Amino acid sequence: MTTSAAYSRPTHSSARPTVPTVERLGSVPYRLAWDLQRDRVARRAAGTIPDTLILLSHPPVVTLGRRGSIDHLRGSRAELERRGVEFLETDRGGGITFHGPGQIVGYAIVDLARRDRDLHRFLRDLEEVVIRALATFGLSAGRDPGLTGVWVGDTKVAAIGIRVSRWITHHGFALNVDTDLSFFDLIVPCGIGDRGVTSMAELLGGPVRRARVEDALETAFVETFGGRGEEDVP
Repeated sequence: MTTSAAYSRPTHSSARPTVPTVERLGSVPYRLAWDLQRDRVARRAAGTIPDTLILLSHPPVVTLGRRGSIDHLRGSRAELERRGVEFLETDRGGGITFHGPGQIVGYAIVDLARRDRDLHRFLRDLEEVVIRALATFGLSAGRDPGLTGVWVGDTKVAAIGIRVSRWITHHGFALNVDTDLSFFDLIVPCGIGDRGVTSMAELLGGPVRRARVEDALETAFVETFGGRGEEDVP
């Protein structure tokens, strides 16, 4: 696993700094949040909003990405229904994952045309946002070469899956704050069968205030994505 200290972002001295924004929306059903993202993507493409991070959570839902396999759904549809978990196939990359209460989902609406069209760099920057936020709680998180996401040791604390449309990103990360981790028994998370998942509460051994985590994510997003690219929003 590599840590954030081993990662540095390039500077772009010729571009005017951007001013990213963050929206905090509370609990939003997955389908509604999907529509909301498409709206923000269109507005970002039109230049009427800056790069934006949407922070929210979802009622229990298992989503299957475009590269996922239905074979990674361990629980039956009947068991999902019994536990109140919706199942949806989605247009993001990555495999199968769970979203639910106690999780902070961050949907990043970012114009990569203003960031050298560098998808790999964007993914590393998105991981950096979570790594920096976790560091404010004394948690040393990092990357695992070849595996997207944020890890503490051999356990994943945040999953990442995105989609890019005309160089505008959406979808993003899901950070387990005080998630009921038993829901992950219903799936093979991201199709990785030999690694576990964890949460901030499990790592810290106690409750975690959601508002503090959102504050840390907002600060990290602005620090990581601000000052790069050329802003066209008045």
